[in-house]
Amino acid sequence: MIVVTGAAGFIGSALVGELLRKGWQDIVAVDDFSHPEKGANLEGKALSAKVERKDFFTWLEANEKLVQFIFHLGARTDTTEFDSSIFDELNVRYSQRMWEACVRYGIPLVYASSAATYGDGTLGYDDTDDSLPLRLKPLNPYGESKNEFDKWALAQERKPYFWAGLKFFNVYGPNEYHKGRMASVVFHAFKQIGSTGGMKLFRSHHPEYKDGEQLRDFVYVKDVCNVCLFLMEHRKNSGLYNLGSGTARTFLDLVRATFTAMGKPERISFIDTPEDIRDKYQYFTEARMQKLKAIGYDTPFTSLEEGVTDYVKNYLASGAYC
Repeated sequence: MIVVTGAAGFIGSALVGELLRKGWQDIVAVDDFSHPEKGANLEGKALSAKVERKDFFTWLEANEKLVQFIFHLGARTDTTEFDSSIFDELNVRYSQRMWEACVRYGIPLVYASSAATYGDGTLGYDDTDDSLPLRLKPLNPYGESKNEFDKWALAQERKPYFWAGLKFFNVYGPNEYHKGRMASVVFHAFKQIGSTGGMKLFRSHHPEYKDGEQLRDFVYVKDVCNVCLFLMEHRKNSGLYNLGSGTARTFLDLVRATFTAMGKPERISFIDTPEDIRDKYQYFTEARMQKLKAIGYDTPFTSLEEGVTDYVKNYLASGAYC
């Protein structure tokens, strides 16, 4: 039995789908299922059970002997939310309870951290230095909550016999239809190009970056799922791991790939970055991926052009799910 929390969300539902495609049949989905807009993410997926997030630890106490692995991907991920108490409850305390349960029951754990922990990137993107989280200064409460849990996990004397915290960079791909403002730029570009024929990108407010040349590490959700499955089978070399493509690309690159995939002529303009996120904006992210590769992960990551083309043609164009 494999447990996936946040299973009705973007990455969680994609992982459930990939587990099923790879032949894993005993999947338990954990989430707050009161949000109907996420329901389609799990539609048609053969699950052993659906467990409400608030009931999970009671369920686990009764079923722990059947659980082989937990992917804890559930979290509040809104980078524009500034009420720290929300993140303290869902991203820190709930994750601490998850960790402690995995220690108590001897269950291996992979959990979702975030590249948002790195803040503005001035301290780099090194996942090999376990002292770095102590010095990081995330730019928003979401990043702070993820970094707080990373620090807490590293400091624990009692740890699951295998654990990994995955610092997700800019993940894009199918099953993010419900995410609204927080959906990927590919999703928004597809919608905007389809309705207006053009795409508006955020103008740069940083003298070192031209408009549209802000750099991010965009990683396809299918690659994220591949890494998760590798770690579930590997179960050695616990620790924090970056999870990006390893290559920073510009927003212009991403949007041009979207125009190409849609077969539309390129028409790009720029608007000011909203003031509520302007001083919290990352201008460069790039995952250092040597640590993951050093433990044996050798599957090539999907290029931006390949990922955008697959996402647009096989999912966004038809509204399909993975």
